[in-house]
Amino acid sequence: MLYQAYELSHAAMRPYRGLAQATRKMLNAPGNPWRVMPGYKELSAACEVFEGLTKRYGKPDFGITDVMVGDVSVPVTEEIVQRLPFGSLLHFKRDPAALPKGQTNAPKALLVAPMSGHYATLLRGTVHAMLRDHDVYITDWHDARETPLANGFFDLDDYIEYLMTFIRTLGPGVNVIAVCQPGPAALAATAIMAAGNDPMQPATLTIMGSPIDSRLSPTVPNDLAVSKPYQWFEQNVIYNVPMSYPGVMRRVYPGFLQLTGFMTMNMDRHVDAHVKLYDNLVAGDGDSVDQHKVFYDEYLSVMDMTAEFYLDTIKRVFQDHDLPDGKFRWRGRLVEPKAIEKTALLTVEGEKDDISGIGQTQAAHALCINIPADRKADWVQPGVGHYGVFNGRRWRDEIQPRISAFTKDNA
Repeated sequence: MLYQAYELSHAAMRPYRGLAQATRKMLNAPGNPWRVMPGYKELSAACEVFEGLTKRYGKPDFGITDVMVGDVSVPVTEEIVQRLPFGSLLHFKRDPAALPKGQTNAPKALLVAPMSGHYATLLRGTVHAMLRDHDVYITDWHDARETPLANGFFDLDDYIEYLMTFIRTLGPGVNVIAVCQPGPAALAATAIMAAGNDPMQPATLTIMGSPIDSRLSPTVPNDLAVSKPYQWFEQNVIYNVPMSYPGVMRRVYPGFLQLTGFMTMNMDRHVDAHVKLYDNLVAGDGDSVDQHKVFYDEYLSVMDMTAEFYLDTIKRVFQDHDLPDGKFRWRGRLVEPKAIEKTALLTVEGEKDDISGIGQTQAAHALCINIPADRKADWVQPGVGHYGVFNGRRWRDEIQPRISAFTKDNA
């Protein structure tokens, strides 16, 4: 009933949100004589903050229209290469006519986005930086509440199968880059393809800030996953999609619950951010207001994930540690990372990561014992947290160039 209660509360706030919006527009209208009265800026700011806190945020756009390749601005268009019920393979196609010489055959990079409550657009900055010298694709996961029950279920094994399908679609020599949560799945997919001597197995696998072995340097989310039995998660965080969505009656872990968990971890920071938003609106600091909105428009956009995928991840990755303990199975078959010999491996961690602690991603090297030492690398980025591993200035200036050099060296 929690999901239904959430929907009802959102609907109940609609008239108040409409009133706040109308009040703000009236106060800011150029011809409004009350704009000279004391307190109008404060009231307008309060209305705008209220709107932002109570409205629903849909899936954002990537909004990548061009990229600088060397000294040349190259137009970029999005195209769906492959559409499956629970996710699509999205291509950021650089205009070949505008590319500088030597960039028309850039290496293919498949960014594996997490299915953890936020949309793949969270990796917008990751995509944009990679486009400088790669032909970039991304896994664009679909909101489970928008996927009809007739399309069946989607668990961790299905997720791995989707990855292998996308890799094979892109052909030989692809460079797989798994960001955060999908690290274990990407490692498993690579191992399965290697064990079958699949000609499409990746040229390189980069794993960033990922829980390959969440027992190492455990963080608050890691502790939460083991603080309750599996049945607790099944009984307390799984709900049926309400009638108003195409996925009605599908069992999901709702995005709003995931977002609540994220925000309560740093509630003081979020409260302070909105207090500062109010102050900046009153002061007319447009740049600071825009920065706040850019971040929270993305952060507050959440999607539901299927119950079976979420519960599988809790149990197999965070509670039972199947992959590092050598007991991970896919469709009943044992997955052995030692089968990987041809794919080069790079791991990237953030020094201050409070989601995947130091060592959790590096654990992949101990599992992939048959990759030659000269085709393995590890990098711990000083001074960045989890988000900084794949976004921001340090990502653009220090981490992405290392990944680019690694993929080229191991093509």
